[in-house]
Amino acid sequence: MKAANILEAIGTPFLEMLGFMGSVALFFAEGVRRIFTSVRIFSRTVRQIYVIGYQSLFLIALISLFCGMVLGLQGYYTLTRFGAVGFLGAVVSLSLIRELGPVLTAIMLTGRAGSSMTAEIGVMRITDQIDALDVMDINSVSYLVSPRLVASLVAFPLLTAIFDVVGIIGGYMTAVALLDMNQGTYFYRIASSVTMNDVACGFVKSLVFGIVVVIICCHQGYYANRRRDSVGPEAVGNATTSAVVTACILILAADYVLTSIYL
Repeated sequence: MKAANILEAIGTPFLEMLGFMGSVALFFAEGVRRIFTSVRIFSRTVRQIYVIGYQSLFLIALISLFCGMVLGLQGYYTLTRFGAVGFLGAVVSLSLIRELGPVLTAIMLTGRAGSSMTAEIGVMRITDQIDALDVMDINSVSYLVSPRLVASLVAFPLLTAIFDVVGIIGGYMTAVALLDMNQGTYFYRIASSVTMNDVACGFVKSLVFGIVVVIICCHQGYYANRRRDSVGPEAVGNATTSAVVTACILILAADYVLTSIYL
């Protein structure tokens, strides 16, 4: 009997995880399919680009500026120990373009835009607005998910590029303006070290992260009424928390896989 209980304790979470993965995969496939069959998807996509992208611009720029400044400061004093301070520009730029840019952008957008879309769709679910769309013969996935999916493929790479550029400027401010490093050396190392493969790596990561964030957050909100731990407004709050945590974990897991591919 004890062995059966142990197997049940192990097997139940595993089966729930498989069920969740299958549900997310089907949800993603339906969202992609509806991109090509939705009517008037362009206007809704532009609206979501504004919400996900433009409204997050100041936050991304501010965080990237301080991130670049910290990288410049830490990198300067670390490289000084090895007599290689001239490589600071390469360290800052490659760290941002290949890793910190796409990852931090995705995590910040998860907290700002992802939580918002989960809460919005979750409220629509518990107030029967999604059911009303289906009754009016308006596909709810086509209306709510597909425009956000397309918008993420536009907004995430653009915000990642802005993060990289502003972060490099932040590193320049620390290294050149504060620590009196030669600005020609700083930019020369960036130009000689960064390759198109590095840039492509960052943009591929941003595209994957954008899909992960939108699908996880929309899925959690769309099925907020099926949660076992809560109902009503509490379910929306728990779905939002679960969406942010799950998306951040998957971002880091996908980052490891993509990094191992590009190295």
